[in-house]
Amino acid sequence: MDTSPSGLLRVFAPKVPFIVKTALWHSLWLSTTSSKWDLRTEITVRIIRSLLDNPNPTPLAKQQRWSLKDPGIKGKMWISKISLPKPEEEDIRDVLVEAIASLDEGEGIYTVPPILPVEAEWTGYRANVGHDRHRLDLSEAQHYEKLMAEVTSPVTILYFHGGAHFMMDPASHRIPVSRLAHLTNGRCLSVRYRLAPQNPFPCALLDAFQAYLSLLCPPPGSFHEPLSAKQIVFAGDSAGGNITLALLQLILQTNRSTTRKALSFHGRSIDLPLPVPAGIAGNSSWTDLTRSMPSITSNAQWDYLPPPMTNEKISTFPHDELWPTDPPRGDLYCDLSMLCHPLVSPLAAKDWTGSCPMWFCYGEEMLADEGKAVASLAAQQGVTVVWEQYEAMPHCFSMIFEQLEAGRKSFRRWANFCASVGDGTASEEGAKLETKGTWFAAKTCKETNVDVRSLAVCSQEELARRMQARTTARMQGREGEGKVVPKL
Repeated sequence: MDTSPSGLLRVFAPKVPFIVKTALWHSLWLSTTSSKWDLRTEITVRIIRSLLDNPNPTPLAKQQRWSLKDPGIKGKMWISKISLPKPEEEDIRDVLVEAIASLDEGEGIYTVPPILPVEAEWTGYRANVGHDRHRLDLSEAQHYEKLMAEVTSPVTILYFHGGAHFMMDPASHRIPVSRLAHLTNGRCLSVRYRLAPQNPFPCALLDAFQAYLSLLCPPPGSFHEPLSAKQIVFAGDSAGGNITLALLQLILQTNRSTTRKALSFHGRSIDLPLPVPAGIAGNSSWTDLTRSMPSITSNAQWDYLPPPMTNEKISTFPHDELWPTDPPRGDLYCDLSMLCHPLVSPLAAKDWTGSCPMWFCYGEEMLADEGKAVASLAAQQGVTVVWEQYEAMPHCFSMIFEQLEAGRKSFRRWANFCASVGDGTASEEGAKLETKGTWFAAKTCKETNVDVRSLAVCSQEELARRMQARTTARMQGREGEGKVVPKL
């Protein structure tokens, strides 16, 4: 998408009649969503949906480049850009490969990735400045010092951005991440993990693992001191939520299955078992890359994500330097044989015992059922789980609809969870929290308690069958992309 004024005019000018029609139908209560949405929400969701359903899709590389445009740094945020150096040792990759093998129940195909430096942004809140105040002309180390001067809590959020695994980066998420830092009085490390399709699974997960270990055991030249895992919270939205769950599952599986006593990292030894973080907080986490759960279609009216394509509507994306891949691959993120792997689709994970407290937030969206299944299983296995779902709200609504009470409440509760588990005082059993589920009614946000342990809409056996059936259909060419690529 061309974001210049003329480019935006070309995109939105033809939609004026559509917007007028949407407003009229909403005002006359002819829309099926009028009773749950205000006019602004209705127009916003419908515009996003229409953009994602563009019959003339933009080449993948162009979409990715557009999403990576840096909007600049200004206003109420401190940003310190860093690069986490790669360790000379290969232990972190070896541990990842071992975990992949120990969790693989089939013959999954993937390429072992190289270990590379990982870029990231330390993010904090900058008080007492206007929204248009430009960034100071300082070194990155000085920016970090300024950031830390305003941090009053030990909470450190390790943040993974969304973007369907192939779009966006820390620059695109500076506003919500700095807001989390503000509300927690802490700091965030927002990771620029490698993007698909040019960097398929497990590249992003390896980068995430390296970033976590770098917080625990800082490489030489790091700005930060070693952190306790009790002060670190994994957080992310959408595909970033997928990475947080996969990273947690990687840690848990390593602790369950490895015979190693330690791993080497930048010339130092990190003892095993690995410490789990203080908590994990996912906003509309994408846990099922097969898109096999009922809400993918049943909740479509409340969401802007397009449902799986039918045979008649499967899009043929223009060829470019990113797609199709060489050799050809059936999914942007991974080989089709890996779709049901727990480190690709955390919905497939069977064991969350030993996990830190988990926070899930969804709208009444297409990904809701997969989140319910993960939350329910973890709660049944003794993990402290906080589940929150908002009626009639779409994917990642709290990051889009700040004007709504639901958006404000959800974001505050996201930050409150991170603060409560990451202050360094919560016990490993999550004694400060209790497993709790809440349904928030549309518009009023009236709360109704729900049983987290019984959230799942199907049994684990049925879940596995659905995922495998969808994967088989993909392999036989009867389905489109796993998560329909936004056609911007």
